[in-house]
Amino acid sequence: MKDKVTMQDIAEQLNISKNSVSQALSGKDGVSEDTRKLILETAHRMGYVYSQSRKRRSGELEQTGNIALIASDFAFSMKSFFGEIYLSIERETVRRGKNLLIQSVSKQSADKLALPSFLLNQSVDGILILSHITTDYINTITNMGKPTVLIDHHHPSIHADCILTNNRFSAYEAVRHLTELGHRKIGLLANTSFSPSYYERWEGYVLAMNDFGLEIHEPWVIKDAVENTDYILQKIKTLPQLPTAWFCVNDGLGFYLNSALQQSGYRVPEDVSVVSFDNGYLSQVSTPQITTMDVDLKLYGRKAVEQLFWRMDHPEHPYTELLLPTKLLKRGSSGPAPSAGMEKLEGHETANRNGK
Repeated sequence: MKDKVTMQDIAEQLNISKNSVSQALSGKDGVSEDTRKLILETAHRMGYVYSQSRKRRSGELEQTGNIALIASDFAFSMKSFFGEIYLSIERETVRRGKNLLIQSVSKQSADKLALPSFLLNQSVDGILILSHITTDYINTITNMGKPTVLIDHHHPSIHADCILTNNRFSAYEAVRHLTELGHRKIGLLANTSFSPSYYERWEGYVLAMNDFGLEIHEPWVIKDAVENTDYILQKIKTLPQLPTAWFCVNDGLGFYLNSALQQSGYRVPEDVSVVSFDNGYLSQVSTPQITTMDVDLKLYGRKAVEQLFWRMDHPEHPYTELLLPTKLLKRGSSGPAPSAGMEKLEGHETANRNGK
């Protein structure tokens, strides 16, 4: 009695080519979704299993049918941003006939370089890493030799494919929007040490300010900001004069800045404009709603899975970074720059407001 069901057995059962069976089981293009579904159902019914010990002709291990998605506890907690990416990844993975195995990594596990069990027992075909964990932890994963794609994170010391937002050019567009409204005094609110993405958005701000011939006034460039209204209120009070507009590297900072400005007596956008980044929940519930750079989260997930499947088939090709575009969403928080008369009075008004 034959003890193993092969791809050829499935092909003969369905009266199709072995190549079609292989394409369906490995998640490759080349077969319709109806055919893929039929092949997967037949394989399951006949008891077909992938064997880690059996080699393909190309020398690669047979596929397990599993894809891993790994992220820090913090990333998984950011449901408004990373949640949509996760759902897109899940849909695309299932569409390609694979199972998605998910693992949240605590800070303690990251510090100890404790890997998920499904990586240790080699039961996945490829790995997706969502946002940043630690460089050492990610390198421990990539050193296992499994195809790996990073999502919304990269680092010079990590050698893997990456799907990223075009942070520099998107920040540039945010500043351009403010200049088109007549703003010449533009500040930055950022926490550049938190992630490469925020650092790149600061670089985009600098690039735009230089291109448009605008002075970067150092007191208005806050690179260690905290997402807290009291913190930002205190920062505002220490400035002898405010810019007429701020670019914030994420929606959280935009939300708290908007609140702090209004608590200090400023009108948004009549006195001060605010533009942020990500089009997350906070930009939408703020009053007024915040002008922001919209990130297509569903596209993030689709492109990550697409790149991972490509990498699984092309392990020797150079690593690539794919930069995804953003879209400016104009909302109520950005408006024309105040008149020249308003700007002359601004320092005096600031002092009065800080004395309230």
